[in-house]
Amino acid sequence: MSIKVRIPTPLQKLTENKAEVEAEAKDIRELIEDLERKFPGIKERLCDEKGALRRFINIYVNEEDIRFLEKDNTPLKDKDEVSIIPAIAGGAR
Repeated sequence: MSIKVRIPTPLQKLTENKAEVEAEAKDIRELIEDLERKFPGIKERLCDEKGALRRFINIYVNEEDIRFLEKDNTPLKDKDEVSIIPAIAGGAR
């Protein structure tokens, strides 16, 4: 099973400057573990010390926000596309 994962620019230094990588997983939690095996250090950027997704990281499966699905238990299937998007804050008043 092959999942396409879009990597945001700030994390691409961990993925050998690749904007897209392939992973194999049955859910988001497994996907993060697979990414960590292939690209050590990426998990600590995505998850806190307890293993929960960091609040400022948004993950989409086929353009659907996992917060409105099953969060890190969201199931994955072959050919799914996962986007990792860091939240952006700030601006001028």
